Amino acid sequence: MAVEDHTSITTSLLTLLNVSATKSGSRKDAEDVFVPSEKLNKRKSPRFSESEPTPEKDLDQAQATTPAKEDPIQDEADDALDVTNAYELHFGNSPSVLTESSRAAADSNSWTTSTSRAGLLGTTVVSLPAGSATSEQKEPSIDILDRLRTPFAARQSKQPKDSRKSSREAIALHAINHVTKCASCYISEDTKNSSYPFRKRRRVLKNNEKLAHAAKANPNAEPPQDVQDQGFTRPSILFLLPFRSSALDWYHAITSHTRPPSFQIENQARFTSEYGLPAGAIDKLAEAEPGTYPPDHVETFKGNVDDNFRVGVKLTRKSVKMFAEFYGCDVILASPLGLRRSIEKEKNADYLSSIEILVVDQLDALSMQNWEHVKFVLSHLNQLPKESHDTDFSRLRPWYLDGHAKYLRQSIFLAAYETPEARALYNNALVNVAGKIRTQKHWSPVSVPEGIQQNFVHFDCANPKDEADKRFHHFTTQ
Repeated sequence: MAVEDHTSITTSLLTLLNVSATKSGSRKDAEDVFVPSEKLNKRKSPRFSESEPTPEKDLDQAQATTPAKEDPIQDEADDALDVTNAYELHFGNSPSVLTESSRAAADSNSWTTSTSRAGLLGTTVVSLPAGSATSEQKEPSIDILDRLRTPFAARQSKQPKDSRKSSREAIALHAINHVTKCASCYISEDTKNSSYPFRKRRRVLKNNEKLAHAAKANPNAEPPQDVQDQGFTRPSILFLLPFRSSALDWYHAITSHTRPPSFQIENQARFTSEYGLPAGAIDKLAEAEPGTYPPDHVETFKGNVDDNFRVGVKLTRKSVKMFAEFYGCDVILASPLGLRRSIEKEKNADYLSSIEILVVDQLDALSMQNWEHVKFVLSHLNQLPKESHDTDFSRLRPWYLDGHAKYLRQSIFLAAYETPEARALYNNALVNVAGKIRTQKHWSPVSVPEGIQQNFVHFDCANPKDEADKRFHHFTTQ
């Protein structure tokens, strides 16, 4: 079976290479400016938004008319590859955790599990691939929890609104820093001194500069070999969210680290208009007297609760552009339904082939929608693309070519409480060979209020898969 899979991957890559060879030029990650750039793929590229951009009248659009000057990359010594860096250890060209034994353990769902306490997070369950070198470690090599422990002090549905906001901002900072250097301006000194992920965009730009200098010095010489820094496509961060209001919250979390005047935000007015409530609309949940509705109900369903959306976010050194094209963005904010409609319409999900960080927020709310959409989207992550999209194969990381990207993807699931669907997703869909970790919440018993009678009724059900239908039939016929 392994031989067949390897043959299939090799055949797919050869097909992509042949298609790519017939096209002129290749995808480049040059420094981005506000002026429209040439499309990254030859065919007409779909957009995340069904409508065309409308003229903006606010400051952010006025600023966008002038190309933003990119600061030259400074401190070449700081750009030197740090092999002890957490990003390079995990997402580098030769991750030590990506071994044949660790992949086999993940594929066979064989994990070594241990339980421990992680400060304010409480009880945590750490799972590492059985029989691999990783299982000898006490915890995964990339310890994002060290950076997120404080804002994650409480993640239950009854937690204050400010706690959820700080959690989003912490994860948004982690995601931004994965893509670009801009997050370094907002990291505390303690975090700066730690092995925070190497700035991906900064390294790409530095390698662009290295290739340009090498070609200028000797056009006939072989290009440098240490410039493998990319995936098949540009998007590397995916936020999977239930409602447009959730996307608006994450937009605010992202832009809290990219404030003007240091950064310019394109299409800001359009985004807040389309993802907020219409002008003049009243949010009955938010405006209701305290106590009218449960706080968790208000927090979940206030604002725009449309569940069909997708938008690309392009990050540069000085700007954040909303409504970027599929293959020209770095971050995707989308609902499962919105992505599924896009995938089925375009007949491929190539823009999800290089996702390195997946954030699924409000997993409990998503479980109340169509859960098949969530599983559909996750099944299309980190697959070999069907088209080349002008990929420069000489700059692809080796584990992308080997089809091993899913074993390194970092996934963050956030939920007010755990459901069987979420646990199944955690057990079966997450195969990060560096390990996985989940928190456990122990609930105190609650006394049954007076006047309420509890009745435990038995009904026959031979197959657990029929439990929901049998339960419904029993209580509607008895």
